[in-house]
Amino acid sequence: MSRLQGTGFRTRDHGGGQARRLAPRGGEARYGPGVSKDAEATPSGDARGRESYPHFLTIPTRWADNDVYGHVNNVEYYAFFDTVINRWLITEGGLDIHGGGVIGVCAESHCTYRDGFSFPDDVEAGLRVRKLGNSSVRYEIGLFAEGASEPAATGWFVHVFVDSDSRRPAPIPGRLRESLERLRSESGNAA
Repeated sequence: MSRLQGTGFRTRDHGGGQARRLAPRGGEARYGPGVSKDAEATPSGDARGRESYPHFLTIPTRWADNDVYGHVNNVEYYAFFDTVINRWLITEGGLDIHGGGVIGVCAESHCTYRDGFSFPDDVEAGLRVRKLGNSSVRYEIGLFAEGASEPAATGWFVHVFVDSDSRRPAPIPGRLRESLERLRSESGNAA
């Protein structure tokens, strides 16, 4: 790491002498205007690190994820959320998005940005379940730089499971519910 002289921004050299800006010195501007440094993904404001996420998926950034400012654009963070969640639902919960009786639709999502990623960084996406209802689930996600103990971004995502034909709320099927329970019980969160 180095600092751009006089700007207050930390930089990381990705080879070839090219450095990218990461975050302002002191962290005060890491959170946008009106966003508290204490704002977190959890309702309690509990900022926990890597150990509080029972599941991780490594997601490579793509060249196309970078914007003109040289970092991964904010919209891609939601794609990372979607990827870690749906990969879990399909591989661990047996969700069949094309032929199953239920699908999950997004009802709410949020992201708090703390630091950035840039191609070719890998994103280590941590996943846990905060609340599990009859037809809905609230996930919490932490996006970590490779090996980092604190997240670069945190957020939540609420799925409502609906009948694939009628699009009316439907109970979460047994195997899917069991996989979500594992994310809740292993995370130490009581819903």
